[in-house]
Amino acid sequence: MSTPPSSTPASLPAELPDPESLSETFHVYDVEIADGDARYYGEPLDAQDTVVQKLAPRFRERGYRLRLARETGEHVLVATERSTEVEGIPWTNVALFGLTVATTLFAGARWYGFSLDGSPTALLGAWPFALSVLTVLAVHEFGHYALSRYHGVEVSLPYFIPIPNVLGTLGAVIRMRDHIPSRRALFDIGVAGPLAGLAATVVVTAIGVSLPPVDVGAAAGTSFAQQYQLGYPPLIQGIAMLLGEQLYYSDPSLIANPVVIGGWVGAFVTFLNLLPVGQLDGAHVLRALIGDRLDTAQLLVPVGLLGLAAYVYVFENAGIVAGLWGFWALLSLLFTRVGGAEPLDSTPVDPRRRAVAAATLALAVLTFTPIPIVFTGF
Repeated sequence: MSTPPSSTPASLPAELPDPESLSETFHVYDVEIADGDARYYGEPLDAQDTVVQKLAPRFRERGYRLRLARETGEHVLVATERSTEVEGIPWTNVALFGLTVATTLFAGARWYGFSLDGSPTALLGAWPFALSVLTVLAVHEFGHYALSRYHGVEVSLPYFIPIPNVLGTLGAVIRMRDHIPSRRALFDIGVAGPLAGLAATVVVTAIGVSLPPVDVGAAAGTSFAQQYQLGYPPLIQGIAMLLGEQLYYSDPSLIANPVVIGGWVGAFVTFLNLLPVGQLDGAHVLRALIGDRLDTAQLLVPVGLLGLAAYVYVFENAGIVAGLWGFWALLSLLFTRVGGAEPLDSTPVDPRRRAVAAATLALAVLTFTPIPIVFTGF
């Protein structure tokens, strides 16, 4: 069945590509403006991902992002005007941040051993813990955000994830709404979060180890410090050693100031994010370096994590930690199926960025410990 000839409606913004100019990749037979988007209806002449990769740069330089969808049985290229500005008050982000402040205050109160029976205002005494944890997470995410804006990539503000666990949060994420223009931009955006987060981790840790220890002896087993023991990676241990401070005390009622936990969070989050798999930061960095070869290389990650789980189970007798690494092995396997960001321009990155990647890898090693946390009971 023949299709009607393509046409350009008078309402189509002048800056958008003419339908005829797309004919080598996407045969357009109708165009319309709906809900503020331009829709090109037609037939793709290549694989769908390839169509978007070929055409997205043309739309991007005109201020639009592109996606290929299927609507009412038809293929349609949807062009949406790009905007890197924050429009209005992002109430969802604000609400999630407020809830995360509350949950981290509650977790902090448990680390300090505060009794909440008398007055809920005792939560406010845990503000140093909450501030340290939220600072390292926020600096990490705003590192991504700042470099996304620098490269003109449309991205959301951070969404914090509140949860009533030993930290009060599962971290924070930002939502990428745009194509990554180049491998250089992909590298910069991917590496910015871990490096910014590590800088915050160093500062928070230095402050934390310099503060006096906390006595949780009167908490009668209700303090998280009496139920969990943190394993500090070389980065945290090195900072404490350089400053001549302690992380552990012979008196079991004393623990390092809970602000140090903010540094532990920064180190642990950095290590996990630098795993080169799926949409994690490490995958962005490695894809920028080696391109599509990442698709094969990332399959080694779940294997390595399963090996780590077996090691801590057999040689360290740490069954719960083995379960943690086994869980991350499963997650990383799922991440390999999700896929990662594909830059529009595949030009290799320059030697300077490769040097930054090597330095980041060295720092990642310093954030790793095989047993990050141990449940000790009451």
